[in-house]
Amino acid sequence: MAGRSITYITGSQLLSLKSRPNIAIVDVRDDERSSDGHIAGSLHVSSDNFVDKLPSLVEATKGKDTLVFHCALSQVRGPKCARKFADYLADADIGDVKNIMVLERGYNGWESSGRPVCRCKEVPCKADHS
Repeated sequence: MAGRSITYITGSQLLSLKSRPNIAIVDVRDDERSSDGHIAGSLHVSSDNFVDKLPSLVEATKGKDTLVFHCALSQVRGPKCARKFADYLADADIGDVKNIMVLERGYNGWESSGRPVCRCKEVPCKADHS
């Protein structure tokens, strides 16, 4: 089965979609999430063990049709993990996900644009501070 295509989404676009119940934001940063904060409500799957966590990510995103991946800048880890997820879904022929996206400019771009961030230590983040 052919892999799903991956598209990019801007912070403004994500902000307008974020409240939809069928979207999940996946933060693949490693240790910096705990010190830098995160996008409220995002899931955290560290890029350093991402492949091992694919089955649990599929389970955590059941019923979601759009997943938005990001790392600090969304130049390496975010796009790589988005591709690994898309390939995993295609190989296993599973999941309801129709849209796999990468947040342009990543978390750093999100935060520097003045968009809301959460500094809770809960895993997963259940807060919605938008």
